[in-house]
Formats: sequence, C-alpha cells, structure tokens
Amino acid sequence: MTSPSRSIHVVAAVITDARGRILLNRRTGDSDMAGLWEFPGGKREPGETSEQALIRELREELGIEAEVGEWVIDVPQIYPDKRLRLEVRRVQHWKGTARGREGQAITWVTPDKLSRYSMPPADLPVVAALRQPCHYLVTPEPGENEDAWLASLEGAIASGIRRIQLRTPLAARREALARTVVERFGKHVEILLNRDIALARELGVGVHLGSEQLLQLQARPLPESSPVAASCHDLAQLQAAQQLGCDFAVLGPLQATASHPGAAGLGWDAFVALRERVSLPIYAIGGMGVGDVEAARRHGGQGVAAIRALWPQS
Repeated sequence: MTSPSRSIHVVAAVITDARGRILLNRRTGDSDMAGLWEFPGGKREPGETSEQALIRELREELGIEAEVGEWVIDVPQIYPDKRLRLEVRRVQHWKGTARGREGQAITWVTPDKLSRYSMPPADLPVVAALRQPCHYLVTPEPGENEDAWLASLEGAIASGIRRIQLRTPLAARREALARTVVERFGKHVEILLNRDIALARELGVGVHLGSEQLLQLQARPLPESSPVAASCHDLAQLQAAQQLGCDFAVLGPLQATASHPGAAGLGWDAFVALRERVSLPIYAIGGMGVGDVEAARRHGGQGVAAIRALWPQS
C-alpha cells in the first residue's frame, strides 16, 4: 500500500473547564471531514514550537489566550491525501471566552460522553487515552496455589490496575476460576476472558479474541456494553479487529520475550506503520514494563499490556 507524500504536524488541545468538561470543535462545510467533531488546534507552521502553534491556533479559532499544559499523546494517522502526526496537549487555563470565531460550532462535553461524537480517525485514540486505562494486565497461569494467585491479582488491583485479561487455559478450571474472579473483583475492574466468548457472555464480562478468531467471526460477538479486544500481529488482523467493532487491540510482540521464543520484535517503527492505518486504541505488548507507557503514547499507543511486569512479585 502506497503512502501519501505530504506530511503535516497538527497540535490539538484537550481544553478542560472547571466542571471537567472538554471542548470540541465541529469542522465546517468547507474543510476536510466536514461535520465531524474534533479537539481544537491546527497545523504547526515552519519555525514554530508546538506551544506557539497551539496558542496561535486557539487564538484564531476560539478567541482565547491559552496556557499550554502537559503532553497527552502523539497519534500517527494516514489519510488518503496526507500522513498526519497529531500531537495533543492539555489546556486547563486560558483568558477570554471560547467561541467559534471561524463560524464553527463548539460544545462542552463530559468525558463519559465523548464517544457519542463522530470524530476523525486520529482523534479516536485521543478519546481512549483520556478515558481508558494505560495498563492492561494479562494474568499468568494460576498454577497449583489458586489462593496465592488470587492474592496476587488482588494486589495488582490495589496497585491501580483497572483492565484485566483473564487467561485460564485449562478448560477444567476455567469456569470456576472465572466466576470467582468476577464475583470478587468484577465491580472494581474491567475483566475480559481470553477467547471464551460463550462464558464471557454468560458472566456478562468482556472477551479478548485470539488472532485466529478474528477472521472466523462475522460480527461483534458481544453487545456494546461488554468490551471486546483482540490480539494482533499484522495489518490484516488490526483491520479485521476494527471492522469487527473491537474496542481495542493488543499489538506485538514489540521486543523478543520469553513467552514468544523465536519471535522477532516489531520495534516502534513497525508499530507506528501499523498504528497509523487504523483508528483503534492499541496496547503495545512484548517486553513492555510499567515505565513504557510514555514511549507507547509517543508512538500512538494506548499504553502497555504485560504479564510479568504488571503482576506483583512474591
């Protein structure tokens, strides 16, 4: 697949008011993707820093003098006519009253309602970065001491883990252990069962699809109220996950790992090359640790997925 020759760097703002609402801009009828909502901002011009570009764009678009805050995420995205890098910064302080100075509609949205607004592909990973966990724990096999395993899982949750893929490969133990985990922890964390669609549906939790399941399914296997994710290793699988309506994907391995002996790591350049062709939130997996979230987000990732790095060490 050929790539566009034109590259642009856009800086956008997550503008948050005192009530925690976020400002969205609606693209006007004479612009690309007219009618879609987006985070306000614009193209970084030659000689400008990201801060200077964002201050200028928000002055022109909204009539405010903004104080640019912390960085959130960079999203690489390919469109038919360009390769985009969307850099996102927080803005919590500004002077003036925001209004659509270029004839565009604006609206203030609570974070939980952001997904209701139709947005360009590059903005969708930003919504995920604002609302979804940056760590995705993949549980190790329980072993013989199930009580110790459950205690470790409780410790992971106490440390802040909020999204978990439950891997229980032994069919004889899968249902009983899954029921125990859901009953004990289901109110506190988002749980996805590895591959077992029927049991996930029965328990009212999510499912994490194996890459081999993606091409076998014709429709999203669970209702919108239950999360669906998938393991992906190439573009075809990522596109299948997006077409199926998965809520997020895991892509890797980024580096060679003990759990995938002999598998060469993708590396960040290949991660970006795949990431920019879909709009799914994507976790990097394979040799990732707690401290790799920023690296993942510099390359458009939601964060990191891991087994050992996120599991409490006894």
